[in-house]
Amino acid sequence: MKLHTLKPAEGSIKSRKRIGRGQGSGRGGTSTRGHKGAKSRSGYKTKLGFEGGQMPLQRRIPKFGFKNLNRIEYKPINLNALEELAKAENLESITLETLINHGLVSRKDVVKVLGRGELTAKLNVSAHSFSASAIEAIEKVGGTVNKL
Repeated sequence: MKLHTLKPAEGSIKSRKRIGRGQGSGRGGTSTRGHKGAKSRSGYKTKLGFEGGQMPLQRRIPKFGFKNLNRIEYKPINLNALEELAKAENLESITLETLINHGLVSRKDVVKVLGRGELTAKLNVSAHSFSASAIEAIEKVGGTVNKL
């Protein structure tokens, strides 16, 4: 086998449909668009979701729910992440600045500490919010919780 003898598999290559190239091609004249009507004209485009006059799906289905304009999007940080950070850097207190400097959160994030994982180090943790299980775990090992 040599590179110049390679050929694609039989039937895998199909030539594209060339329309509007004269009557002899079999696809001249109306160029597969049929006679008259908006679809036969150039620049034809339907509205997104248009179903030919039938009531569109987004109008058939009832509205539900709402978007809370006052929703606060928290960035979750679990206890296991705090534990790893404290061990790696030998920290006794973890503040927002510490989390930002180590790339766990960005400056704009509102941080909530959650209670997944084991905490063995005695830490003073500062964040915007804490879950009940996180507060319990931090205070159990002798640490303190500081809400910002």
